[in-house]
Amino acid sequence: MIGRNKDSKTFGFWETAAIGIGGMVGGGIFAVLGLAVQLSKGGTPVAFLLAGIVALITTYSYLKLSVRYPSRGGTVEFLYRAFGSGITTGGLNILLWISYIVMLSLYAYAFGSYGSTFFSTSLQPVMRHVLTSASIIIFTVLNILGSKIVGRAETYIVAIKIAILMVFIFFGIKSLSFIQLQPSNWSGPVSLIGGGMVIFVAYEGFELIANATGNIRQPEKILPRAYFASVIFVIILYVSISIITIGNLSIDKIVSSKDYALAEAAKPFLGTAGFILIAVAALLSTSSAINATLYGSAKISYVIAKEGELPVALEKMIWNKPIEGLIITSGLTLLIANLFDLSNMAIMGSSGFLIIFAAVNLANIILSKETKSAKWLSILGFVICAGALVVLLVQQISTDFKKVFIPVGMLLVSFLIELIYRKVKKREIKSSLHVK
Repeated sequence: MIGRNKDSKTFGFWETAAIGIGGMVGGGIFAVLGLAVQLSKGGTPVAFLLAGIVALITTYSYLKLSVRYPSRGGTVEFLYRAFGSGITTGGLNILLWISYIVMLSLYAYAFGSYGSTFFSTSLQPVMRHVLTSASIIIFTVLNILGSKIVGRAETYIVAIKIAILMVFIFFGIKSLSFIQLQPSNWSGPVSLIGGGMVIFVAYEGFELIANATGNIRQPEKILPRAYFASVIFVIILYVSISIITIGNLSIDKIVSSKDYALAEAAKPFLGTAGFILIAVAALLSTSSAINATLYGSAKISYVIAKEGELPVALEKMIWNKPIEGLIITSGLTLLIANLFDLSNMAIMGSSGFLIIFAAVNLANIILSKETKSAKWLSILGFVICAGALVVLLVQQISTDFKKVFIPVGMLLVSFLIELIYRKVKKREIKSSLHVK
């Protein structure tokens, strides 16, 4: 979805909103629902709501910057416009690329987890790794070959998974119990908010709309509606799903099956058929997410390399595709997806995007005159993103101190790569991304 090149502006409201919804409901809810319940318990719906509010407020800065600077580079271009060609922009751009790789790893992990449920219990641990790796390799090959089949199927896959989730909600309401949803079963305030921020990765996909701005008809009119409609719809969807899950399955059972919690939650009211239905939806959803994010991550590495912040090899186009960036992205994804657990990947992804979104809010504060923005809204967005990151770190310190080094290390590595590369290669950093 990132970097689509068309001569005519073909996207209306529905197509634009679908990009945001498809990006958010790409696989996140299937991957992190069980983790959310483990952290927030009966307060999981509140955790999803809080994470959604952070995304919703940040949406304002994205839409204002998207209208003013329509670009295939999206976030990359916004950071350049606000912070120039310095180390800040370079480090944040590399952090963005790494965060996308983490998201890819999370989707692949979810694919492997749901796919392994079709095998015997003894084979599931091995099959999870096999299927996780296979999903990355297969879609890498498809992207290299330029298969259009998967791309054409994206719209249908989004429609199918939304329809299945609606079926889950519709039938789940009938057997809903509110006992576990009562405040007495919620985690404490820090764990509740921290849990919401750990699963923030489930919302990050709305920013994909920024990369399609150049293809949107009447962006000044369509973008505000599409951005807000997509985020609000997904907030309602996620909160509803978490209510149905906790209202139909014990918290202990959800946590014990957290890698495929959504499928397990369908069993009480839809039986084994419901489990299979949700598992199939998860495989479809994570497949489309892997495909779209893999292509997008490779394009981001290409765009950043064009700016001079990554090795020149990554800006080589083979068969009109950033294949070298694609292979490097896939290789790193294979490592993370197989070496890190679900919790660590969620922490890495959420902290990475909270930092990026805080920077985008700050960018809109700096550029508020050019974007004609209400500065206070972006200030609020910056404060909330920064505060959410602090709460996430505090929550990790209180539960497992070692995990706090994961997001800190990811940030340090991003800027260290930028510093070393600048010193060794001394490439000129430039912007050639905006649409004139």
